[in-house]
Amino acid sequence: MITQLNQLQFDNRLVRELPADPETENFRRQVAGAIYSRVNPTAVKNPHLVAGAQEVAALLDLPKSIFTQTEFAQIFGGNQLLPGMEPHACCYGGHQFGNWAGQLGDGRAINLGEVRNQQGNYWTLQLKGAGPTPYSRTADGLAVLRSSVREFLCSEAMFHLGVPTTRALSLITTGEWVRRDMFYDGNPQLELGAVVCRVAPSFTRFGNFEILSARGDIDLLKQLADFTIRTDFVHLLADTSAEITADIYLQWFTEICISTAQLMAHWMRVGFVHGVMNTDNMSILSLTIDYGPYGWLEGYEPDWTPNTTDAQGRRYRYINQPRIALWNLAQLANALYPLINAVELLQQALESYRVEYEYCAQRDMANKLGLTQFDPAQDQTLTDNLLQVLQTAEIDMTIFYRRLAHLSPDDIHQYTDQQCVDIVRSAYYQAVDTTAEAAMANWLRTYAQRLQQDYAVNGNDDNHRRLRMNAVNPKYVLRNYLAQQAIDKATQGDNSEVEKLLQILRNPYDEQPEYEEYFAKRPEWARHKAGCSMLSCSS
Repeated sequence: MITQLNQLQFDNRLVRELPADPETENFRRQVAGAIYSRVNPTAVKNPHLVAGAQEVAALLDLPKSIFTQTEFAQIFGGNQLLPGMEPHACCYGGHQFGNWAGQLGDGRAINLGEVRNQQGNYWTLQLKGAGPTPYSRTADGLAVLRSSVREFLCSEAMFHLGVPTTRALSLITTGEWVRRDMFYDGNPQLELGAVVCRVAPSFTRFGNFEILSARGDIDLLKQLADFTIRTDFVHLLADTSAEITADIYLQWFTEICISTAQLMAHWMRVGFVHGVMNTDNMSILSLTIDYGPYGWLEGYEPDWTPNTTDAQGRRYRYINQPRIALWNLAQLANALYPLINAVELLQQALESYRVEYEYCAQRDMANKLGLTQFDPAQDQTLTDNLLQVLQTAEIDMTIFYRRLAHLSPDDIHQYTDQQCVDIVRSAYYQAVDTTAEAAMANWLRTYAQRLQQDYAVNGNDDNHRRLRMNAVNPKYVLRNYLAQQAIDKATQGDNSEVEKLLQILRNPYDEQPEYEEYFAKRPEWARHKAGCSMLSCSS
């Protein structure tokens, strides 16, 4: 099987066409006038495969049996390089929690190169946790099993949810110990080291452009923008050999605004909270990137953030994510301004974000409620009232929408308040008083009337509605307590729970009765347990 790995076709466009850092020694420094620095992964003692995603292997024209080969762990643990690999780390900056942070860069991620598969698609392979780079600042460039399990599983979970994301090929432990202060409380612990191989068409971020513009390196800014358009947005070019004009840059930025709006709508639809929406964590391809202290809403709390670092300001809370994405796009607009030179046109592009997000949010809510289409005249009030009712008690968002599909609009008018709420009661974390119960019952009756109207006007029915709802409302999501249980077992050398979750999350919208126990509210023991509620950026 090593022969098959050797047959991976590397076509490293970025390192071939963009300028490299002339300094080849690996030490922390400011890197100017370059897009990347060449750096090799750090060798580890005993790389061992924890899990692999066969769907991602297929993208690289590799069979699932590739994971059984000893050489696989050596290569994707960072000990060996294949012919054609040209490892490097990229330079970028970013706004962190609203403040310009200057140079950041791939501090613990090393790109191995770009693979061109048999369909002509390009996939960049990137090792996260493979050792220090010139951009590591004061960090060690390593990752631990705890965070790596979360990144591996969530990358694949999001893909199967239909959310644009980077992918994960493999999760490998290193056989070495890494010191981490998980709670930033001055009590660091030794944890098992790990490396995730991430896969994406490109890992370019908003911050790759921000750093060049901030430094006034407009020639290199243009060179990177041109490269990005010619490789990942070539559909914008009628003539690939012609000079790229300000109009093309504007079309490109507008497309980024629209696709970012679509991504935010997906996050909101499934109840995902990223936790660290800094501009250096925003993909130019509008992929979900950098899985750190993320989480899914358990009880519907619009102001919830999973990030302990953000606990006070809650800048990146669930309800604020669409607004933050727009703010981040405005910072990208500032960075690209020297190429476009038209404030009003950039503002129009940003307006396209608002329009697209509103369209996607309304479409998604119609689907979540099983309506044929969203009628702003009546459905905006219906939606607003629902979100208010969901805050009258601790109500699990994922379970609520799946249970809501069981409602029968023809029967509910006969029900008492208690019987109405019984339809979705399994989503409640605690018993509620009669006032909260009445609020939910009244909303359910209003919703039932809206369904009957939709049935009469559009020919919809219960079966079609339920299919529509269950296609967008997942039954299984990567709840933090589930990820933590897999981490706890993997730490003891038992990878079975990682594999089981990977299998369950491949089909998040299916009933999967054999895994019914995973369709459950967060247990009370997990409410405040480390790793099961809020998390830090530490990894």
